[in-house]
Amino acid sequence: MRSKDIAIVGICLAVGAILRFVANMFPGAIVGNPIIALYCLAIILIRPKLKEAFGIGIVAAVVSLLISHSIFPPANLISEPLGALTCAVIYGIIGDGKKFEKITPLSPAITTFIATLVSGFSFIGVCMVVMLGSFIAVPTGTVMGFFAAVAPIVIITAIFNCIVTQILYIPSKRIISR
Repeated sequence: MRSKDIAIVGICLAVGAILRFVANMFPGAIVGNPIIALYCLAIILIRPKLKEAFGIGIVAAVVSLLISHSIFPPANLISEPLGALTCAVIYGIIGDGKKFEKITPLSPAITTFIATLVSGFSFIGVCMVVMLGSFIAVPTGTVMGFFAAVAPIVIITAIFNCIVTQILYIPSKRIISR
C-alpha cells in the first residue's frame, strides 16, 4: 500500500472514530458505527488487496474496541475485519462497471450496505455465542429477544452508512484523483 493510501485510510478511520466517540457521549444512546461507513469509503477509494483490507478491518476493530460502549466490545475483533473483507470483495465484483454497468453508480452504497450488514450481524452472532456461554448476562431476557432488539439497529445503521458513503464518494474520488 502506498503512503497516500495509508493516509486516506488513516483520515477515514480518524473521522469515523471521532464521530463514534462523540455519539458515545450521549448516555444510553444506541449508537451506529460510522467507522464502518468510513473504512468502506477508504476501501472503495484505494481498492486494496484482501490482505490489506483485512488489516484495515483489524485497525478499525481496535479503534472500535477502545471507544465502544456495546455489550461485548471484543466482538469488534471479528466483525470489523469481516466487514472490511466483504467490502473489498463486493466492490471488486460490482464496482468495476464491466459486469454490472447499470448499478455501478450505486456501487459504493450497495457495497457499504452489505458490508455493514455482515459486520453488524457477525457482531451480534459473537455476542449471542458469548451470552449462551454465560460470560455476560442477556440484557433482554433471551438470546432471541436480544437478536430481535438489536437486528433493527444493524439494518438502520446499514441504511445510514450506505447513504453517507455514497454522498462522500464523489467528492472524495475527485479530491484523490487530483
